[in-house]
Amino acid sequence: MPDKFHHEAIYRGADEVAKLAGQPLTICGAGALGSHLADNLARQGFRQLRAIDRDRIEEHNVGTQLYGESEIGAWKVEVLRQRLFRATGIEIEAIRKELSDRSARGLLQDGGLVIDTFDNSASRRLVQEHCRALQLPCLHVGLYADYGEVIWDERYRVPQDVAGDVCDYPLARNLILLVVAVASEVLVRSALAGARQDFSVTLRDFAVKQLES
Repeated sequence: MPDKFHHEAIYRGADEVAKLAGQPLTICGAGALGSHLADNLARQGFRQLRAIDRDRIEEHNVGTQLYGESEIGAWKVEVLRQRLFRATGIEIEAIRKELSDRSARGLLQDGGLVIDTFDNSASRRLVQEHCRALQLPCLHVGLYADYGEVIWDERYRVPQDVAGDVCDYPLARNLILLVVAVASEVLVRSALAGARQDFSVTLRDFAVKQLES
């Protein structure tokens, strides 16, 4: 009987899917990008996942994140861990802690490739600084309104925070899923072939563009 990665193995090859299973990933943030990205990666064959987030699920998260209405109030990483286990049988490492200057080294080291999906400049800068100090590969995935980006750390610049309520900003669900798909493929290509590609994504004109080196 075909296994859960049957279609992915037909497309990429069984050896390639097995290689994905051996690539450790640390996802910083379990919100709109982080939750969907973790789900997507687990269903593609990545099996060594660590997720770091300190927040609980709120009602306004239901439209943009992986979580449902019945899970409001629960810890994001705990719900994410349970969901991925039910969906794929994969037991991810769920860390319910704040990534701070004091904790970052311990949380990031030994976690393989780091994926930054945080929604604020301070946390993104912290991830960048510690990944560079630890010499860890890092992929930054971000979005706002109509724009998304998937950029490796070598050329990434931390953006300034947008003024106003951090929870009150324009964001289309389709942009989230489009950026997650691009980031997932970038991570697969990195794991399988060592490729490092950077992309910008805009929803209104439905454009995915590779950034020139």
